[in-house]
Amino acid sequence: MSDTGEQRKQSGWRGLHRNVWATSLTSFMMDVSSEMVTNVLPLFLANVLGVTTSIIGLIEGVAEATASLLKVFSGWLSDRLRQRKWLAVAGYGLSALVKPLFFWADSWWAVAGVRWADRFGKGIRTAPRDALIADSVDSKNRGLAFGVQRAADTAGAMVGLLIAFAVVWYTQRGQVGLTASTFRALVLVSLVPAVLAVLSLAAGAQDVPVGSQQAAPRFAFRSLGGRFMVFMVIVGIFDVGNSSDAFLVLRAQERGLSVLGVLGMLVSFNLVYALVSAPAGSLSDRIGRRKLVIGGWLVYAMIYLGFALAHTGWQVWVLYVLYGFYYGLSYGTAKAMIADIVPEEVRGTAYGTYNAVLGFLDLPASLIAGLLWSGIPGSGFHGFGPSAPFYFGGLLALIAAVAMWRWKPGQGRGAA
Repeated sequence: MSDTGEQRKQSGWRGLHRNVWATSLTSFMMDVSSEMVTNVLPLFLANVLGVTTSIIGLIEGVAEATASLLKVFSGWLSDRLRQRKWLAVAGYGLSALVKPLFFWADSWWAVAGVRWADRFGKGIRTAPRDALIADSVDSKNRGLAFGVQRAADTAGAMVGLLIAFAVVWYTQRGQVGLTASTFRALVLVSLVPAVLAVLSLAAGAQDVPVGSQQAAPRFAFRSLGGRFMVFMVIVGIFDVGNSSDAFLVLRAQERGLSVLGVLGMLVSFNLVYALVSAPAGSLSDRIGRRKLVIGGWLVYAMIYLGFALAHTGWQVWVLYVLYGFYYGLSYGTAKAMIADIVPEEVRGTAYGTYNAVLGFLDLPASLIAGLLWSGIPGSGFHGFGPSAPFYFGGLLALIAAVAMWRWKPGQGRGAA
């Protein structure tokens, strides 16, 4: 019997295939690298290159749209080839290869080119990586597997933020704006974990048999099945109210939190997210993933109500830390649930579609939040104030939770 077959018979940590650990280590390393640079990239554009916020928004918008489009195609291609590993390695490799170019970027279009190439790599790797995890474990370990991967990813983000904090403190303490030398120092430091991320996946992961030997699937969304489509509609309702977390940072600042306070808040959030993800994934293997997703959305609704009512910066800090519970309960669990409700030979396409839809919905969600907060400049519509986006997001989370509770996906212990 194969290594994968033997492990699939075991439950818990012993039942986790080597691919789970390899992808988790890769996610950890790449997030250490990415968070060091992406969190200060807008500051580099604004403070050093003098770029306007509209250009910064354009760069980020095109970057995320590029990644979203590619996720569907790369997921389907991994189904077509019945190979996940090397597509994922190629995606991580491209991001690592272009990252040094940030060091020489001295114009906004040069930064944009590197940023878009980096997101191109993310678009290639995400769906095949998620499908590889799902292929490597059975339903009784699937929640734990995705929980471990999310915990590692989030721990990497926390470590990356801490390293960025230390580098900034050492190189330019006391200065308000980011300097070019500090940014380039961060880029150089970020190269080491980026390379290690690629090597860990290339050396540690292995492709596993995917589906039957029937003809490779054609690119058709109907092959994903009705249950997946209903799932995406419900998730879509939730995500329209799930605007960019940048609004939470703005809310913290608007309520009086300092820049150092915001960084501390982000580190605390990632710590909670990392600690909750694996136990929540394991719990979903035992009691069903739908219950965990519903629970996470209810936590989200209550926290967003808190953001709407918060009066001080420390209240926003506490709420943002609790926000990590929502991510820990729901994010990896939802990905595990996808594998429960679609045929394994089209999992790559399913994960690509899921990630792409969420990516596309981020734009209208954030636009709606911005309109509710401050309206349209020069139009006479001044919005409803800083609390409005959070009331709206909390309401849609409640609607989505009720819809998920009413929906009966059936088939499979994880989907129940």
